Amino acid sequence: MILALPLAIAWLSAVILAPLNGRLRWVGWLAIVQLSASFVALLWLGIDVLRHGANQVVAGGWEPGVGISLRADELGIVFAVVSIGALLVALIYEVLNGVHESFFPALVLFMATGLTGLFLTGDVFNFYVFFEISMASAFVLSGYGREQRQLRAALIFTVVNLLGSVIFLSGVTALYHVTGTLDMGQIARIMGERTASSSILIGVLFLVAFSIKLGLFPFHFWLPPIYRDSWPSVATIFAGALGNIGSYGLLRFGAELLEPELRFGAPVLIILGAGSVLYGSLQAITVRTSSEALAYSAVGNAGYILLGLAIGGPVGYFAAVLFALVNPVNKVILFLASDLRGWLAGAAFAIGAFSVAGIPPSAGFFGKLLLFQASIDAGNPWLVALIFTGSALSFLYMLRIYQRGFWADGKPDVFSSFWARALVLSVALLVVALGVWPEPMLSISRQAADVLLLGGH
Repeated sequence: MILALPLAIAWLSAVILAPLNGRLRWVGWLAIVQLSASFVALLWLGIDVLRHGANQVVAGGWEPGVGISLRADELGIVFAVVSIGALLVALIYEVLNGVHESFFPALVLFMATGLTGLFLTGDVFNFYVFFEISMASAFVLSGYGREQRQLRAALIFTVVNLLGSVIFLSGVTALYHVTGTLDMGQIARIMGERTASSSILIGVLFLVAFSIKLGLFPFHFWLPPIYRDSWPSVATIFAGALGNIGSYGLLRFGAELLEPELRFGAPVLIILGAGSVLYGSLQAITVRTSSEALAYSAVGNAGYILLGLAIGGPVGYFAAVLFALVNPVNKVILFLASDLRGWLAGAAFAIGAFSVAGIPPSAGFFGKLLLFQASIDAGNPWLVALIFTGSALSFLYMLRIYQRGFWADGKPDVFSSFWARALVLSVALLVVALGVWPEPMLSISRQAADVLLLGGH
């Protein structure tokens, strides 16, 4: 019961909200209460998983691999908590600002349903089903605002991500053809016994599909116009919640289900990761608008996740998981704070910028530190130099964004609500708190990384 509770709350809430006018303030606050209930249920489930280990149920009492299964382990639960937390912050922000389209609260709950199911499934086909629920909600949200630039962004987003969905479904079909099962546990065992060269094409299909979702170089071409032209709360949802599908998919499918293929293709992954870090950072410095700079920042930061995954081992996976969890929180702060003015917003943005650059005391410092350690352990001085260079470039482009957004004269006060600024600052202070007292964050991330090590072996 506890395993299905977060999913059930999100789904029933979305159905209840669907016929209601989301522009009414009471409907918005009802959505916040409902999503908060789902978030609390996830925290409750997470505490149970951390104390007692993975929790799995199969519908109808069938055997795993036959019936529909839900499975909560440390990796899935931390991604679910971060993603639903990002949705909750974006929803509160938009309600405080004033909802512009009636469908917004219900779509956020439908996306929460898809993301929760995706992170808590133990079946590859159900992963695809919840994946599409999330993407269907995102397709509509990408046009939120109904201005020409939002509609143009929606068209680009829909076409590119439909292509990614087709590629992913092709990978699922090929995986079933090879293994004869859709259960993730059984797939990991069967694929671990095969030679990597015999199924490398399957790994390539999943790599491309998740790289498109995450916006990795060179699959990033759709991401900058989307983040630039989308409504601030929608861009926050895409960067802080929906993009986690890509990072989670690379970790789950790469390190756990297709570990031999991952090791076989590690040199290519390092090249792609390095390309994302350098290209995203250099582009973020050269573009003129803050929204474009933040978009290219997302491209660069995605590369660090791929580097940790390619390095592998306990430290590499640990670094990849930690970076994948901290990065969405940074994006929530930066995308929302860049839409605000005043010293509270400026302080929040500065904290998010420090975390992206890996400057203590911020949670982002530990992700960069672990990547340094993993690179040193791998005996690769080029990776050490790359991470140092990427961090320096991050500091430079974040400073430029801050100067442009909070030091320039004559900037209009886009949103005067004190509570919106306080909301963003509270998330930023959480990043500082995790930097000052990192032990819980590091312990949870290490346990999540252990799931990959055990699954891959």
